[in-house]
Amino acid sequence: MKLSLRLTMLTALLAAAHAAHADKADWPQWGRTDDRNMVSDQKNLPDLGKGKISFKNAKWDIRWTVKLGSLCYGNPTVAGGKVFIGTNDRLWSDPRVKRSRGGLLLCIDDKTGKVLWRLLVPRYKEKIYGSGFDDLNVGLCSAVTVEGQKAYVVSNRGEVLCLDVNGQLNGNDGPYRNEGKYIAGPSAPPVKLYGGDGDIIWRFDMIDGLPNAPHDATNCNILIVGDTLYVNTSNGVHRIPGEPTPKPDAPTLIVLDKKTGKLLAEDGCKIGRRTFHGNWSSPSLGKVAGKNMIFFGGGDGVLYAFNPPKVNPKADKPTIFKSAWKFDCNPQKYKVDADGQELDYWEGDASRADVPKNYKGQNEIIATPVCYKNRVYVAVGRDPEHGIARGMLYCIDATKKGDVTKTARIWSYDKIARTMSTVAIADGLVYICDYAGLVHCLDAETGKVCWVHNTDERIWSSTLVADGKVYVGTEKKNLFVFKTGRKKQLIATIKMPYKMSTTPIVAGGCIYIPTARRLYAIGKTKP
Repeated sequence: MKLSLRLTMLTALLAAAHAAHADKADWPQWGRTDDRNMVSDQKNLPDLGKGKISFKNAKWDIRWTVKLGSLCYGNPTVAGGKVFIGTNDRLWSDPRVKRSRGGLLLCIDDKTGKVLWRLLVPRYKEKIYGSGFDDLNVGLCSAVTVEGQKAYVVSNRGEVLCLDVNGQLNGNDGPYRNEGKYIAGPSAPPVKLYGGDGDIIWRFDMIDGLPNAPHDATNCNILIVGDTLYVNTSNGVHRIPGEPTPKPDAPTLIVLDKKTGKLLAEDGCKIGRRTFHGNWSSPSLGKVAGKNMIFFGGGDGVLYAFNPPKVNPKADKPTIFKSAWKFDCNPQKYKVDADGQELDYWEGDASRADVPKNYKGQNEIIATPVCYKNRVYVAVGRDPEHGIARGMLYCIDATKKGDVTKTARIWSYDKIARTMSTVAIADGLVYICDYAGLVHCLDAETGKVCWVHNTDERIWSSTLVADGKVYVGTEKKNLFVFKTGRKKQLIATIKMPYKMSTTPIVAGGCIYIPTARRLYAIGKTKP
């Protein structure tokens, strides 16, 4: 064997070993792993202290901090030495673009905090039902999913983007080469690209390509299964309650070829005909009796389970796939009032001053379902702007078939308010928070309550479990840190500079704390 060939093989083996090691320490997608369980096995993480702590006086090693936009709902992900996070572009300026309040994706060096590249995503102003859908100016809400040299994300324009993790720094890779026009926006001349711009490999437009009509905002944390991507289209209702749904038969869950962006499959469940408001949950993967199964929470309040469909990349039409089973997460008592009359979804809207916190109207599923030991854990809720009311957390047997609403419930818990929180399950315990500000710990096997803590602050985020601690961020800028276990032990309450609408993550021994206007990377405690 020639020396050059030996060196090439050795280099490849070392690179593969390094990649495997790096992957273990990374957080490359929403939930870290395909099952979306918000748990990390990393140890010896930075100690954030005890008691009530002010961020300004904290003795932390702040490795770096990066300015975001005015809002941040997208969770950070970390892979291959890079941090990715979505926000809006309101606090960023670009002399090439006369626009604000679009989306912004940042790629950051995880060691230095240097912004390596950024992708400006124009705000969607084209008309769907009289106007563009993003009047909330929330920017890019989805977390990036990273695999190797590719990053996948759902943009604030209702499209799936495949990106080069190196941006334009290593040239403009194809087949998509129209980034200059993309960044400028539909009605503006193309901008001149530079190394600090993002590099789009391919783009799939879900609004025109399906077609599809998102409501309020698009959100999906993409799931990779083999050579395919599973994506929620964010199809929704008309902006005016009572008006016909614009695209009732549009698919809600689609499957794309990860190499080309070609549409390979779409669900045939007609979720759009029953959607209350919008579809904003993300798909997850679980092993059930040793076989892969896809789980998805619908905007109709139904949890769906799918066997991965057989797809043909050469087929002219996408495969239509049906659910293996479904479970209606809205109990009958939430559908009717005390007199047995059906409750309209919009009766629970925050615009009604007389809506009580114990209101039991119907809900959609915004949280991501988590499969754990042949069971699926998921809670119901709504967009928090529509008020605090009663929710429900379920533990569901994932081995059943058909409509399993009456047969698959292992336990349920109704002492939880509406929530968008994805559960974290560790050491036989389930941790979840709700919009009313409660953090709940339950026995995963039985649903028995171990403890509840009232933060007195609204919570949009999920719980993170890492290094024997539970982390929860709130809308009032507080980061709560609990010790894991069946007995409640609040370790610290940390006042952050800005509110938190998304969830901390850990990667490479670092705690990443996303706030509305800045992302903080926290290292080991200073001596």
